[in-house]
Amino acid sequence: MLRQFASPLVLVLVFGAVVSLALQSWVDAAIILAIILGSALLGFAQEYRASLAVAKLRRRLALKARALRDGASETLPASAIVPGDVVLLAAGNLVPADGVVLEAKDFLVAEASLTGESFPVEKQPGVLPPSTPLAGRSNCVFLGTSVQSGTASVLILRTGRDTAFGAVAERLRRQPQETDFARGIRQFGYLLVRVMIFTVLFVLATNQFLGRPVIESLLFAVALAVGLSPELLPAILRVTLSHGARAMARRGVIVRRPEAIENLGSMDILCTDKTGTLTEGVLVLDGAVDAQATESTRVLQLAHLNAAFETGIDNPLDAAIVAAGKAQKLDTAGFAKIDEIPYDFLRKRLTIVVEETGAPGHLIITKGAFSSVLDICSGMLVDGAEQPLDAAARLRLEAFYRAKGSEGFRVLALATRRVPAARPHYGRADEAGMTFAGCLLFFDPPKPDAGKAIHHLARLGVSIKVISGDNRFVAMHVARAVGLDPKALLTGAEIAALRDEALWQRAGETDLFVEVDPQQKERIVRALQRSGHAVGYIGDGINDAPALHVADVGISVDQAVDVARESADIVLLRPSLDVLRGGVEEGRRTFANTMKYICITTSANFGNMMSMALMTPLLPFLPLAAKQILLNNFLSDLPSVAISTDNVDAAAIERVQRWDMREVRRFMIVFGLVSSVFDLLTFALLLEVFDAGEATFQTAWFAVSLLTELAVVLALRTRRPMFQSRASGLLLWTTLAVALLTLGIPYFSPLAEIFDFVPLPWHLFAAMLAVVAAYIAATEAAKAAFYRRQAGTATRRAAARRSS
Repeated sequence: MLRQFASPLVLVLVFGAVVSLALQSWVDAAIILAIILGSALLGFAQEYRASLAVAKLRRRLALKARALRDGASETLPASAIVPGDVVLLAAGNLVPADGVVLEAKDFLVAEASLTGESFPVEKQPGVLPPSTPLAGRSNCVFLGTSVQSGTASVLILRTGRDTAFGAVAERLRRQPQETDFARGIRQFGYLLVRVMIFTVLFVLATNQFLGRPVIESLLFAVALAVGLSPELLPAILRVTLSHGARAMARRGVIVRRPEAIENLGSMDILCTDKTGTLTEGVLVLDGAVDAQATESTRVLQLAHLNAAFETGIDNPLDAAIVAAGKAQKLDTAGFAKIDEIPYDFLRKRLTIVVEETGAPGHLIITKGAFSSVLDICSGMLVDGAEQPLDAAARLRLEAFYRAKGSEGFRVLALATRRVPAARPHYGRADEAGMTFAGCLLFFDPPKPDAGKAIHHLARLGVSIKVISGDNRFVAMHVARAVGLDPKALLTGAEIAALRDEALWQRAGETDLFVEVDPQQKERIVRALQRSGHAVGYIGDGINDAPALHVADVGISVDQAVDVARESADIVLLRPSLDVLRGGVEEGRRTFANTMKYICITTSANFGNMMSMALMTPLLPFLPLAAKQILLNNFLSDLPSVAISTDNVDAAAIERVQRWDMREVRRFMIVFGLVSSVFDLLTFALLLEVFDAGEATFQTAWFAVSLLTELAVVLALRTRRPMFQSRASGLLLWTTLAVALLTLGIPYFSPLAEIFDFVPLPWHLFAAMLAVVAAYIAATEAAKAAFYRRQAGTATRRAAARRSS
């Protein structure tokens, strides 16, 4: 509520009210204060409702944490974590509070958000001197950091504002990066300020030259300045964004940051992994084969032990292995877990060490990406016996890997090594001299509707880029199945060899980025942005967080790891491109309705206020009193509250929309001038034909100016002829209600007396309605010419870009 009074425009009105009170003009002061209060209450009601809606959506995505309560692990909202809780952390989790590490296993934490350190830091239990600087506290974890690998249990010491992150006030006060839409709003504000300053100075100077009272001239100038501005813009923006957020939620798209809705509408490139978006996302273990490509129960048993004992990142690959093992009646009986070397994105493998009842020593079982496992092997199992892994054998295994990848299978490799049971802990150095045991074949079929969704997005001007860590053969198979070009491909190795300038050029021409490292994802997104594209990025893993952060709109899924979901602007309840397509359409609908208010209101206000400023020197009295201008502005804004519900033409949804300050300025000038022409025509009719006095003139022109502003809302809300595009019921009936109120005000004695209005003769009344009708016809003609010229300009620009 208080924010409603912080607007500079409201402060200008307050200044006018103070001046009126100082002159004991009680009625004028009361009118100005009533309009201030009315605008504030209207804005507050809309914003409050919008904020409640957004808060409700955000609660659906509240951060969760696993904590020990009464000795059992429970999943709790992060806000319920208190000092004294023991929290269990694993790869992908965001740390919910500050705490000291009790137990840890290969526990790496990214602390860049707090310390600036770009590489993950290993955390271990221990005791450090109290003077140890924040970056050196290897026995503590801090709110806002994220777990990259490993597991740990942590005793929580501080929460909320008491944390180290809470103490960094500068970080909490720092504004988020300005979006393209926010930048456009700011530039639009500068334009209005320049116009208002010029108008106020011109009117004041003219009235002083004509010898009119200073105070009356000052109030008139202040009213003109306020009349030029869309003072409900902040409320309209929040209402439109919250309406869009609720509509997107009904489609399965949750908006975490409402400001991202416009960015979603302006997106023209969408980067995504293939799993879950282009494919079903339900991996099935199709086969477990030995080094001779023969089905092997032993390989399946080893894989099942590795997946069943793994405690790091929950992932669909392990789930598929465990499910296949259960189907074959496999279990972990007879085996005891000794240690675990967690998965990370550099090694791309995970190792479990087990002890088998009755067998000597410990058995190391490593599972991971084919090349990462093959690189640590020196032998292979052939008919149960170990043989050297020579160059010919490596070539045969690699050929098998490529062939299965081309058929759409995701291939993981499995290796083992038996060592003496000499120690309870193992590390990465123990992943050496392994014996290649076999391969696991997973199949994730392309979604039947993925190709159709890609086609629909292409019709909306959004092209798909696949960014995947998977091998090129699987990615090419999926791309071919869903209608992407499998030959437009760049590998991670090729990207690493490219300079930034070369990548800027190649990125736009590439459909598939494969075998990429996590840090290359962010580089690809930046390269596409550098080429002038608005980039969306879908990610659900730990290594997606940097790319999600730098993308114009970061998109994650409800099942994503914490760090990915918290980095995203938008969260999909289902990982589907078709769901996202609906979100893009809603984003464009929201953007279009916001721009309607800005363009229509400013052009109408600009025309009317400029007309009054120009006619002031030529009239023996003011065209409108200050209180009449303020009432005009207030009533004309009422229908705008309903703009968020308006229908949007299909053509507006099918094209990428960007904020263009030049187009906004042209729109304001062109249609403002059309309005001014009819204003001047109205002035001429009133003075020369009807010989109107001050009260009659002001009443008639108040009605005409307000009716034209209302009519132009219905005319300019669409690029099509106004009677061929249906406005929403709320917008239409609100506009008609205000129009009827406008016509009736001069005949309501209390309002007429307060605002100095008089009843109009029927012939003058009819003439004013004729002017409004002519204005609508002229606006329709100007609209057709304006958009015809705009289309021609866009065509020429596109041709110029293609030729360059």
